[in-house]
Amino acid sequence: MVFEKVRAILMEQLDLEAHEIVMDSSIVDDLGADSLDIVDLVMNLEDEFDAEIPDEAIENLRTVGDVVRFIEENLS
Repeated sequence: MVFEKVRAILMEQLDLEAHEIVMDSSIVDDLGADSLDIVDLVMNLEDEFDAEIPDEAIENLRTVGDVVRFIEENLS
């Protein structure tokens, strides 16, 4: 469920298809996100999960799987 929400946010934000986004996808290298996209992603995730993601955690969110695990462990 968390993965589907994260994937939906990434699909809309980066104009991607569902099959392009898997748990091992690098947000920057595979999905083509830049620093502004990362800021937007964090804000969208915070809105979706009604929580704040600390700046120090953002540095470690490199793959879609990293994002999903962080949300499952800290926000859900």
